[in-house]
Amino acid sequence: MPSFIVMSHKLTVLNGLITSIVLTLLMSLSGITHAKDHSFLVLNYHDIVGAEGAKPPFNRMDVSVDHLEEQWQWLKKNGYTIISVQNVFDAAAGRETLPDKAVLLTFDDGYQSFYTRVFPLLKKYHYSATLALVGSWMDGKEPPDEPGKSLLTWAQVRELAQSGLVEIASHTYDLHSEKMANPYGNSQAAAVTRLYDDPMLSYESEEQYRERIHTALNKSAEFILQHVGIRPRVMVWPYGEYNEIGLAAAKDAGMSMTMGLVDGANTLANINALHRLILVDNPEIKQFIKIVTGLRGDRSLRVAHLDMDYLYDNDAKQTEHNIDLLIQRIKDMHINTVFLQAYADPDGDGNADALYFPNRHLPVKQDLFNRVAWQLKRRANVRVYAWLPIMAYQANLPDSWYVQEWRDGKAQKSSHIYTRLSPFNPEARQFVADIYEDLGQYCNFDGVLFHDDGILSDFEDVSPQALAYAHEVWGLPNQFEALHATSAMRMKWAQHKTELINQFTDELASRVRMNRPGIKTARNIYALPLLKPYSEEWYAQSFSSFLKHYDYVAIEAMPFMEEAKNPTQWLGQLTQAVARHPNGLKKTVFELQAVDWKAKKNVPMPVFIAQLGLLKKQGALHIGYYPDNVYEDQPRLLDLQKHLSLPALP
Repeated sequence: MPSFIVMSHKLTVLNGLITSIVLTLLMSLSGITHAKDHSFLVLNYHDIVGAEGAKPPFNRMDVSVDHLEEQWQWLKKNGYTIISVQNVFDAAAGRETLPDKAVLLTFDDGYQSFYTRVFPLLKKYHYSATLALVGSWMDGKEPPDEPGKSLLTWAQVRELAQSGLVEIASHTYDLHSEKMANPYGNSQAAAVTRLYDDPMLSYESEEQYRERIHTALNKSAEFILQHVGIRPRVMVWPYGEYNEIGLAAAKDAGMSMTMGLVDGANTLANINALHRLILVDNPEIKQFIKIVTGLRGDRSLRVAHLDMDYLYDNDAKQTEHNIDLLIQRIKDMHINTVFLQAYADPDGDGNADALYFPNRHLPVKQDLFNRVAWQLKRRANVRVYAWLPIMAYQANLPDSWYVQEWRDGKAQKSSHIYTRLSPFNPEARQFVADIYEDLGQYCNFDGVLFHDDGILSDFEDVSPQALAYAHEVWGLPNQFEALHATSAMRMKWAQHKTELINQFTDELASRVRMNRPGIKTARNIYALPLLKPYSEEWYAQSFSSFLKHYDYVAIEAMPFMEEAKNPTQWLGQLTQAVARHPNGLKKTVFELQAVDWKAKKNVPMPVFIAQLGLLKKQGALHIGYYPDNVYEDQPRLLDLQKHLSLPALP
């Protein structure tokens, strides 16, 4: 009899095939041919000011009216077509086809300038636009981030709606605000935050949160209907923040199209949560062209990989002091990305003993991750990736949940330093998936870095479940001796295990995206599987496979850790190996080491700088390092500013 996991897998495949067939038939019957869909862009503006009001220092969200018209003229001259929300709905229903290079214009917050400056341009060019209103602001409450800004009147809004050029959208009634999100008093977007009750020392329950969001979105839609006579069908998320609960609430309130602030193009398949390119810093036309044509997708990453364990102290005041030191240091580096440890590993064995965020399974060392991540995002202006193990969790769980290896002629719990839960065990997978879901629920961040613990050797996993899966699903022998008999069989077994772990991380990312849909993914990989691809047999890691599953692959480009005889030559060979893969350089983060752990000393700065220079010379786009020591200024800040910093971008 096949195991539960095999039966579950077969049912999943069968359901997937049925779903695919049904969708194909439905699309055929409705006349929708997604192969012929054209992508479209959504541009986002806020207040449009006079030319004299957009000179530094100015509000970053403001765009001058002369720049706005110049941008629209460029779009027109270069073959772009401005479309309306109705065009998108009609195309999604198969009633029309979107033109090539289609663009949707959106304006948030309902400023008076939309009537005085934007509306005349819409009439001049015969363009359509979407206007998102904040109900409480229209009701007399002053915008907290924009005090003194004039807002539209309801009479003006009705005139705009009746013109046929303007789609009136909801920007929520009172969710365009920030609420307490953790015990430290950090305020975060109300629409996606589980509110922290300071007197009660507890978070809002899932039921309370769900009710609050559904009530708020229904109130927003009813409020606009009451004043304009039209029920909105578009929800524009404040700060671009939304989640699955919000999407369901918007749909229930009659708003099946929503808009966030993730960069990128759109297809008709994702109108429930459209990407938008926000225009900030009043971009000149050259900057605007780069944004529209490149979608901000060509930005290099400069990464500091940080240990939360270095910041935590039993003394709360000392912890706060450490955090302040770190944030100022990261800000001064002028980098754009941080990989931040979200788990506690005080003994340094790579296993998660506890976590730095609320969760349902492991002890909470301190509810610290959300605070540090938010401070880094706000004060240092970086994107934060939560660094978590895939499988290495220390917990009081049955031995059968853990990876087993073939040792001394029998299967037994693995002796590897990483005490890993088995990806073949459904209960173990659910345990880890719950942790990732809790991370997304309670913390605000931009991506996930999967730890390098996601490995299975050529002696692993040989639990009864794993062997049954290998036999029933992959068609491999169900005996270790046969699986291990030849190099060809070991490699075949390894390749399947590689893909299984990759699919597991896809599942973990999807659990995070329930609450943080815009996250990117990165995964650590050892250098050896790239330099010697046949070593996949020993690790179940494959660079080419990782490139298909993750936004970035973070290579441990650490020659001293690998005891390379010629570190410079070794690093050059590594970058050349990456470059041989399609999109290799585009999707790879090279992580240098700042400490020589084997020699128990810091890597000298001249050596570190030389390695940085070599990576750049070889064409590396994304570069980082690990670890950072704020207390010893290692790597040295002055050198990082000179060799790692990035220029500010719009």
